[in-house]
Amino acid sequence: MPVNQHSTNSAPVKLLLHIPVPWVFVLTYLFALIPLFLLPVRIHSEAALIIIKISGVVLFAIGAVFASWSLIIFNKTGTTTTPGESSKKLIISGPYKFSRNPMYVSLILAYLGEAGFLAQVWPVLFLPLTIIYINTTVIPLEELILRDDFKEDYDIYLTRVRRWL
Repeated sequence: MPVNQHSTNSAPVKLLLHIPVPWVFVLTYLFALIPLFLLPVRIHSEAALIIIKISGVVLFAIGAVFASWSLIIFNKTGTTTTPGESSKKLIISGPYKFSRNPMYVSLILAYLGEAGFLAQVWPVLFLPLTIIYINTTVIPLEELILRDDFKEDYDIYLTRVRRWL
C-alpha cells in the first residue's frame, strides 16, 4: 500500500518517507560534514588510525555483502524494498533469519565502515539520528503493513526474529 494509505500524521514525516532510506543515510553523512569542516577531529595515533581504517574497510564490506544478499532475495521474489508499499511475499530466509531488517543493519555497517575508513568522527555522532528515525518511523510503518498483509505468519515471524539483531 502506498505511504499515504497508512497513518503518518505529520507533514515532515510524510516528506521523509518519500526519501529512500539509503538516501537518508547519505544525507545524514553529508550533513555531518558541516561540523567536520568547522571543528575537525583528528586521530593522532598512527597505529590507532591504521586499525580504524582497516576496521572501516571490513565493516563496509560486511555491510555491502549483507545489503546485496538482501536485495538479491527481494529481487528473486519480486517484492518491494520501498517502505510503505505492500510486499508480495514475507521474506524469512537468508539474513532475514537473523534480523527482520538486515538491509538497515547493512546500511549502518557500511556507514560506519565509510566513516572508519575515512577516519571521520562527526558522521558517527550523527548516525543515531538516522537510527532513531528508522526505528521510530520507518520500521513501525513497515511492520504495520506486513502485519496487515501476512497476519499470523508475520506474528509468528515477530516472535522468532528480533527487529535488529
